[in-house]
Amino acid sequence: MPWRNGDYPESLKNFDPAIRDKAVEIANALLREGYDEGRAIPIATAQAKEWASNHPEEVDERNSDGG
Repeated sequence: MPWRNGDYPESLKNFDPAIRDKAVEIANALLREGYDEGRAIPIATAQAKEWASNHPEEVDERNSDGG
């Protein structure tokens, strides 16, 4: 099931909005590649956290303009 803004896994609800949006974007891509949800969510979460640590200016930008 693909996710979108406001409709995402419960495990992402407490994430920073920019990191959550990136995790949703990555998870949706993994689902399109054939991963199941149980595998896509933890992979996407880890990759979104890594993205955020490598792109803090983009995180700030996404958070300030709402995505």
